[in-house]
Amino acid sequence: MQPNPNMQHTKTDSDATSLTASSPPRSPPRRPVYYVQSPSHDGEKTIVSSHSTPGLLSPTASPPHSHSYAGHHSRESLSTRFSGKVSSSFSKPWDKHFNSIEEEGLLDDEQPERSIPRRCYVLGFIICFLILFFMFALILYGAAKSQKPKLTMTSITFERFVVQAGSDFTGVATDMVSMNSSVKFTFRNTATFLGLHVTSTPLDLTFSQISVGSGTIKKFYQSRKSQRLMKISVIGDKVPLYGSGQLLKSSKGIPTAPVPLKLRFVVRSRGYVVGKLVKPKFDDRVECSVAFDPNKINVPMTLKNKCILL
Repeated sequence: MQPNPNMQHTKTDSDATSLTASSPPRSPPRRPVYYVQSPSHDGEKTIVSSHSTPGLLSPTASPPHSHSYAGHHSRESLSTRFSGKVSSSFSKPWDKHFNSIEEEGLLDDEQPERSIPRRCYVLGFIICFLILFFMFALILYGAAKSQKPKLTMTSITFERFVVQAGSDFTGVATDMVSMNSSVKFTFRNTATFLGLHVTSTPLDLTFSQISVGSGTIKKFYQSRKSQRLMKISVIGDKVPLYGSGQLLKSSKGIPTAPVPLKLRFVVRSRGYVVGKLVKPKFDDRVECSVAFDPNKINVPMTLKNKCILL
């Protein structure tokens, strides 16, 4: 009995179909990857190329497990060496720069901080003290300058006033005046924190611009917030009048009419604050218009409203 060729062909197809259905699905081919590092000439760039090997078409052609493990291990070693070389090639110039910066920072930290010398503190203290001291002295000076002493003219008294004929030291004949008088005034120190040293120019009593009498004030000290009454003698003895004598009309040496006179002097006072560093100074110029009255010998004549203080 001859075999049916159609049946054999059918069996072959079923067998192939069953074989195909029973066989596991094929896994995609595994392509091992390897890297090649080629250094450049400048040492800073690295060119990396990858190549893959074509896989086998059938699972039976895949390499054994041992070869796969070896390939995996070789890939890991290659990648490790590649990363190490890349990192080393890229990190060297930057590491040197960072290390130099770090070393400079450490050197800066190791340098001790510069402290201000003690003499600078002493000099600064002295300068500040002097500035404050002079400001304080200036304030005291301004306060003292505003507290000017007060001078009040009180009265003048004539004890004698005689006109007589005579001659000067050269022998020229002329009328001469001899007189005695006294001037009273009060000096008050209004300052609250300093005393005053007081001097004065001579008290000058003039007739027609000729000095007929003079008096002096002795130097004195006036304490703060105090006053004193001054009595100064103004005396003249045989003062030649020359041409001015014709203006005086006298009888028996006594003027028959009032004689106009001028009284002038300057009172100078000085105070000392903080030793002699601050020295406020005050000048009081006095000019009084007085008249000798023959009917008021030894009678005090008021000087109120008759004096000008400059």
